[in-house]
Amino acid sequence: MTCYANNSNDTSCPSHDCGNGVPIRYPFWRRSITTTTTTTACGYPDFGLECSNDGQPIFKLPTSTYYVKDINYETNSITLVDMDIVNQSCPRAKNNISLETFPLVYSPLDLNISFYFNCSSSYTSSADPISCMKNSERKQSFVYFSGNETDDYDWHAYCQEKIVVTVLKNDHEIQSGGLITGFGAAMNNGFVLDWMKAGECAECAGSGGFCGYDQTNNQFMCICKYDSILAKSCKKGYQWNWKRKVTIGVIAGLSGFIVCIIIICCSRSKSSTWKINFWMTTKGDQDVEAFLKKHGDLNLKRYKFSAVKKMTNTFKEKLGQGGFGAVYKGKLLTGCPVAVKILNASKKNGADFINEVASISRTSHVNVVALLGFSFEGQKKALIYEFMANGSLEKFVYKNVGETTPSLSWEILNDIAKGIARGLEYLHRGCNTRILHFDIKPHNILLDENFCPKISDFGLAKLCPRNESIISMSDARGTIGYVAPEVWNRHFGGVSHKSDVYSYGMMLLEMVGGRKNINAEASHSSEIYFPHWIYKKLEVNGDLGLNGAVATTEDEIAKRLTLVGLWCIQTFPNDRPTISKVIEMLEGNMNSLEVPPKPVLSSPTRSVPESSTT
Repeated sequence: MTCYANNSNDTSCPSHDCGNGVPIRYPFWRRSITTTTTTTACGYPDFGLECSNDGQPIFKLPTSTYYVKDINYETNSITLVDMDIVNQSCPRAKNNISLETFPLVYSPLDLNISFYFNCSSSYTSSADPISCMKNSERKQSFVYFSGNETDDYDWHAYCQEKIVVTVLKNDHEIQSGGLITGFGAAMNNGFVLDWMKAGECAECAGSGGFCGYDQTNNQFMCICKYDSILAKSCKKGYQWNWKRKVTIGVIAGLSGFIVCIIIICCSRSKSSTWKINFWMTTKGDQDVEAFLKKHGDLNLKRYKFSAVKKMTNTFKEKLGQGGFGAVYKGKLLTGCPVAVKILNASKKNGADFINEVASISRTSHVNVVALLGFSFEGQKKALIYEFMANGSLEKFVYKNVGETTPSLSWEILNDIAKGIARGLEYLHRGCNTRILHFDIKPHNILLDENFCPKISDFGLAKLCPRNESIISMSDARGTIGYVAPEVWNRHFGGVSHKSDVYSYGMMLLEMVGGRKNINAEASHSSEIYFPHWIYKKLEVNGDLGLNGAVATTEDEIAKRLTLVGLWCIQTFPNDRPTISKVIEMLEGNMNSLEVPPKPVLSSPTRSVPESSTT
């Protein structure tokens, strides 16, 4: 850990400005030729900004360098413009944007456009070529909104290069003039990336300290002006010197002894009311209170349980039941609808409550449900979420005989599959701390009024450092039918983010087939385990014809989701794709998708229950 001398100017991390009015402060810091570890402790290591000769902040990503157009510390977003194309009327993108391990994610404000450069005359397209990019060899270039390419030609065969560029979704130039004429101005207007805000920073700044980063232990730290101690806050308690701490320790010890005497006396008295109240706080409650005290800057509102009862009209409308408690519809004083989860009485020292709050409070993504607040009063624990009008994906997937199940189009199912994958990618790569969910299934995917999917229920989630690929776990967790083999038997490999990929793959296959992956009531044993059944259909004729897919486009979506799902459920983790690769497979050329090997695990017997949460 970097040390700081008392009363040294190095203990401060003031805001900088290169000259264009964009403030540079935590989690960003200013690089210079005299940069030291003291300076880099003032921000996240990868977030160093340089100043150009013309007074512009410069941010370097793995594939390119960008001007910083704006930093919004309220929304945790940074607007960037590629230095290679700035002020060009016909910009030629040179690199695909790669965030790699950077703790940044694309904003919901962004969209991608795809350039196909230097295409030969045999390349046929219904779109007009980019007139300003026609070269001397009479080759042409094209631009599309990514995913909207209008022909089936293999660009690898006819074009020299494909580059994907991110721009703002509602850019005026694109909206008014169209992509073919507006892409240049849109690229010059930049795009937005979001970062995760360190929750401790608010408390630190409020106590007079400067937000910093402990590179040795890879965690937030608060740099105090008048003390060398690096803590979470610069409140008086953190700034006392060691002599005062010893004194306080002695006083605390004497106080504890006196309290013990009082308890003994009270235990012998006729009235035991005080004694009962004293011991009402369980070990689990103490753990939760300690957690809330440590993370008092979660930016979540804490409600009294009486307020929770009022917002739910005394739990009048039940939305559903999960493994950790019932969910009710509620309404805030502002009129905003919410979903309120009342947690079951915990037998695990409040671990489920802590797990959910600790993990989901670190997130901010369009495909992850937002936690708005919580209530904690002893055994009464509640979590308040944004309300999702269309409920869980589960009710749209399973089609049982005699039940009327609402149907979703294949286009919507395809969009839902991509959205869930992007949410998982954010949890695995977009947060400062990697979050493994361990319970991905249709029941835990919520849909808003526009059927945008959001990952929910983080009761089994596990936080781990982003640089750790394999994690240690003392117990198996998840729901039978979705749990990766390595979670319950380490002989298959180490537990990692690939375990979530397995669960995601099982869910994809259920979305395609419209049934649970284990069908204990199947008439033939070969149909009990859905992945094997669907793999057999692929082997026979390669045509699925599943779940109402009749048109060519629908059948292609069904087949794509099936192939991706089968790749995700490979028995050994090393054989599965990362979730980032999954997104590429969902958005890339269908012809490049190969049929994966058949999973080596045999079909479960009929005695296996369909769903059981560990």
